[in-house]
Amino acid sequence: MTILKFSNADKMPAFGLGTWKSKPGEVYTAVCDAIKIGYRHIDCAAIYLNEAEIGNALSDTFKEGTVKREDLWITSKLWSNAHKQEQVIPALKKTLSDLQLDYLDLYLVHWPIAFKSDILAPRKGSDYITLEEIPIIETWRGMEAALEQGLVKHIGVSNFSIKKLKALLEEAKYKPEMNQVELHPLLQQNALFEFCKQHNIHLTAYSPLGSKDRHPSLKLADEPSLFENPVIVSIATKHKCTTAQVLIKWAIQRGTAVIPKSINPARLQENFDAQTVNLTATDMQEITALDRHYRFLTGENWTLNGSPYTLADLWDE
Repeated sequence: MTILKFSNADKMPAFGLGTWKSKPGEVYTAVCDAIKIGYRHIDCAAIYLNEAEIGNALSDTFKEGTVKREDLWITSKLWSNAHKQEQVIPALKKTLSDLQLDYLDLYLVHWPIAFKSDILAPRKGSDYITLEEIPIIETWRGMEAALEQGLVKHIGVSNFSIKKLKALLEEAKYKPEMNQVELHPLLQQNALFEFCKQHNIHLTAYSPLGSKDRHPSLKLADEPSLFENPVIVSIATKHKCTTAQVLIKWAIQRGTAVIPKSINPARLQENFDAQTVNLTATDMQEITALDRHYRFLTGENWTLNGSPYTLADLWDE
């Protein structure tokens, strides 16, 4: 299993299980099955609203002796309604309680967006709080406190641009060690990839397969299919593997972590087996040529009427 090394010598499996959109009643079995298959990295988030069930799966797995806590890498994320410095640790402790853990291996600021503490999903402009009112560095101070208290081993961000990372690096006492962003052959984010490499920030690729099962409100009718891309199909045929396996191994071979989501036992195994695919230099070059900076998750849901956030400000592009 490919690993990503951190400055303190901790090792994170580059391949993990995503749990976004895994419903209660399904995610328990998915996590248990994944761990039995060999998954050792589970990616969670408070807003996925399934951490309590994941906690039950982890607890039962530990009791069965399948794995020990130290065998797993568990990531979670701070939701945007807890961005004030004094809200970070209480939000983290809720996640730890739900997951039935004493610590997280990695905790991320989920979005560079803030809204009111009683709002789970903004529906009007007044639900938001600007980054002038709660600057990212204030949120980060709460993350740093969590690190100092031993509640988390590593801290990082998600959906951060180079501009936002630069600003954070200038003021951070403890630098972010991870940036989790949308990455796949149509959105390779090479400039961000190189910047993060230069600053010892790892990248995790979310939606590596195109997130076909996300809510219809987040989809376009004419969006491209990674599974049907002729180049990906051709490479999969050559290696006698699936297109999903090509997409997963591309992310790993490129040097990022990747967290495909599934609740289907056969798909969980298929995704895990992607690690055995060996893409050639030519394969990688052909995939590099597919980049078109296409986002499946555009962020437009944060820009509803009256919101202080715009796509230009969100992605800094």
